[in-house]
Amino acid sequence: MHLKLLLPYGVFADQGGVARIVVQTRAGSFGLLPQRLDCVAALVPGILVYQCEGQPETYIAVDEGVLVKTGAEVLISVRRAVAGSDLGQLRGAVAREFLELDAQERGLRASLVKIESNLVSRLAALHRA
Repeated sequence: MHLKLLLPYGVFADQGGVARIVVQTRAGSFGLLPQRLDCVAALVPGILVYQCEGQPETYIAVDEGVLVKTGAEVLISVRRAVAGSDLGQLRGAVAREFLELDAQERGLRASLVKIESNLVSRLAALHRA
């Protein structure tokens, strides 16, 4: 298989000769082998594992994203990614960086909703006057 890991600002990894890939979805771990049928999967923050023939496994911490497999091509598009060899450090990176940032983004979105609703109510009051 040919794996391409895409970030919003560029290509994080472009690897050919991949024998297997394991990613995390809302339903649990999801494995891909070369003969698997084409598919699409929504990814959650977790550890992506892939292995090329005759080489050790490679670990990448990834944020939310989408996996698309068509033929031998596997495209994975995620918001953020961090490569590493120590699984403990990568799991910590997922928890620390990806999940905390998501909580901050939710708080920011809630603040924006309050500002927008306040603006709409003021505009409605001006329109009535």
